[in-house]
Amino acid sequence: MKILISLWIFAFYTVLLPHLTLSTTYSCSLDKSVSLKTSQILEKLNDSYSIFFQPRGGYSKKYGSFSHSMRLKMKEEARKMFQFGYDNYLKYAFPKDELNPILCNGRGPDYDNPSNININDVLGDYSLTLIDALDTLAVMGNTTEFKRAVGLIIDNVSFDTDNTVQVFEANIRILGSLLSGHLLIKDIKQPFGDLVPLGYNDDLLNLAHELASRLLPAFENTQTGLPFPRVNLRHGVPADVSTQTCTAGAGSMLLEFGMLSRLLHDPVYEGVARRAVKALWKLRSKTTGLLGNVVDVQSGEWIGQMSGVGAGLDSFYEYLLKSYILFGEKEDYMMFNETYNTIKRYMRKGRQHCNHGYGEHPLYVNVNMIDGSTLTLWIDSLQAAFSGVQVLTGDIEEAICSHALYYSIWRRFGALPERFNWQRGSPDLAFYPLRPELIESTYLLYQATKNPFYLHVGQEIIESLNKYSKAKCGYATIHNVQDKTLEDRMESFFLSETCKYLYLLFDVDNPVNKMASHYLFTTEGHIFPLLQQSRRKPWAFAYDRTEFEVKVIVSEIEPNVSNNTHSNCEKIPDERQFLLPLKPKYLLQISQALGLES
Repeated sequence: MKILISLWIFAFYTVLLPHLTLSTTYSCSLDKSVSLKTSQILEKLNDSYSIFFQPRGGYSKKYGSFSHSMRLKMKEEARKMFQFGYDNYLKYAFPKDELNPILCNGRGPDYDNPSNININDVLGDYSLTLIDALDTLAVMGNTTEFKRAVGLIIDNVSFDTDNTVQVFEANIRILGSLLSGHLLIKDIKQPFGDLVPLGYNDDLLNLAHELASRLLPAFENTQTGLPFPRVNLRHGVPADVSTQTCTAGAGSMLLEFGMLSRLLHDPVYEGVARRAVKALWKLRSKTTGLLGNVVDVQSGEWIGQMSGVGAGLDSFYEYLLKSYILFGEKEDYMMFNETYNTIKRYMRKGRQHCNHGYGEHPLYVNVNMIDGSTLTLWIDSLQAAFSGVQVLTGDIEEAICSHALYYSIWRRFGALPERFNWQRGSPDLAFYPLRPELIESTYLLYQATKNPFYLHVGQEIIESLNKYSKAKCGYATIHNVQDKTLEDRMESFFLSETCKYLYLLFDVDNPVNKMASHYLFTTEGHIFPLLQQSRRKPWAFAYDRTEFEVKVIVSEIEPNVSNNTHSNCEKIPDERQFLLPLKPKYLLQISQALGLES
């Protein structure tokens, strides 16, 4: 004990005291900011403090601390990644939808092959990448370029095009970003700097309104209230459109359509989105309570009976929880809570507890919605976002466990394959299109725990992306994570989400992080302020839509829901910040199972 006290005194005088000033204060409250000076002091102190908590060897030595200088370096690397992709998109691709980063040209809809839904579902000839990247410019403090980009969107983007697009993709990528940009512009506090373009007259909101109106026909003339998966922006629902849609596609419209309704004082948009959610809820299995992944919008019949937390279902769960956080609708939380308990009952396999006990590392498998039996031997990369949902609902231990599995798969390949066969230990689908889901969960877990482990994860991801996916004019899809061959495509979510979450992970003083209880991310990573107005139905209560002030919203009920993962630093236990989030023996267990270590 005397030795520990002596070491602590030594650390205090050698690390902390030289940096203290009489004016230095530290507060984790929402109403006070932590100065850069103080943040640096605390990082230095944490490095010393971790000496007493960590056995200095193995995983603890690798992940136990993260220096202030390295954090700043990684923050700059994330910014440079975004800037490289964004600048080259404008130089070589704009006004087309996407950048081809290898050939340095633009990509739009595949007019020669209308059945090419891999392209045409997403690309609508509306400068997708520019719109999707808009609030990342704000997050990175590039106010000048943000305002210029708003001008480019206003002057160049039209939704009066003869293109058939997927309703879900247009909603989360385009509508969500337009609304986010508008909300950031109208915030009277302007925490990101002056984002208000000269002469701005609700232009982004008007574009959002136009797009949503062109998506509305998808919700009409269905027997169930579920939307058709695709719509022609000029002519409505095509006569030959498929009636099969995925659960996430039909049930993940609520944040964007709900926010639009409340900004316009028009209940129509939120109404159709809520009707779709309730329709899906009524279709869940009577025996298990699970939902399938593909449903017919006319008959309500489940075409795909696979239930999981990844592709086809992921954002449906996410939006039940986030809709409650954003709008305060208790019914949304009740549906989420019941669904989450059902997921853990039927899909979770492995040992009972994440950080103690015996057995295989926990994972969530795909099951049959009717009887809960295991249906596939693979997990997909979209499931990596589920850890972030678990953080938001307060189930940190489970989030840590889920995240550790996907991070270990990333370590194995230097990327995350689209599908990984957990029985064979190899990819079933080997491509990686620069998806953000693992990075999003890494960011949210760091905000919840402040554990340097997650900064190391972010550093590894940045280094892998620069090593394997950086191309002549941007960042390219990794066609095969095993041989690292590339595909000439940079999807818009790389700038909208991947770079944004990496930047925020390392930028501790960003307004998003300092006022975390004021903001919510959509499933495309767009920032929605938590407004007092959004908790009211404006068609019942009139209010001024010209300007608003972002204010923290306090939930009226709740057990475990938290819209702010770190509003009070005193709630973060010391062991969360200074011990490995997962015990070394369990990290070793995953590494050995994946062939990373003998």
